[in-house]
Amino acid sequence: MPIELPTIWIVILNVLLWPVIQVALAWGFTRMPVGWFHPPATPRFETAAFYHKFLRIKQWKDLLPDGAKWLGGAFEKREMNATDPAYLNRFIVETWRGELCHGCAFLFVPVFFLWNPWWGNCVILAYAMIANLPCLIAQRYNRIRLRRLLARMKGIPPHE
Repeated sequence: MPIELPTIWIVILNVLLWPVIQVALAWGFTRMPVGWFHPPATPRFETAAFYHKFLRIKQWKDLLPDGAKWLGGAFEKREMNATDPAYLNRFIVETWRGELCHGCAFLFVPVFFLWNPWWGNCVILAYAMIANLPCLIAQRYNRIRLRRLLARMKGIPPHE
């Protein structure tokens, strides 16, 4: 750790900086134009069945918060509010925005390495994973399901 700090300051920095980073990322990403986001194709091996069987996503997905409620004007993803293709396409784009936002949080982990001892770095990394991976996974799962629904509406057989 290049920066030596008393333990109390390490704790204060860790506890206060993470929420600031998470909220700043969420705020920044919700202010970016929708046109900046182009979700990639879903890999053929990535299926909803994988998320059901191996990650048991249906058991915990609904426990995740929807940060859009805290950020006025953001696209809420807790539930579908329409089923027309334009709405579904927008929802798909918003899952990509959310995935990128949660993924970018990991870019800030090394900042904490400046003042944390090795065990503190482990705690920070664990927090980053616990706070962001479930949300990131839920976004990917939702995108698969939305694309499957959209394909069905267009009469295209899904690849799963």
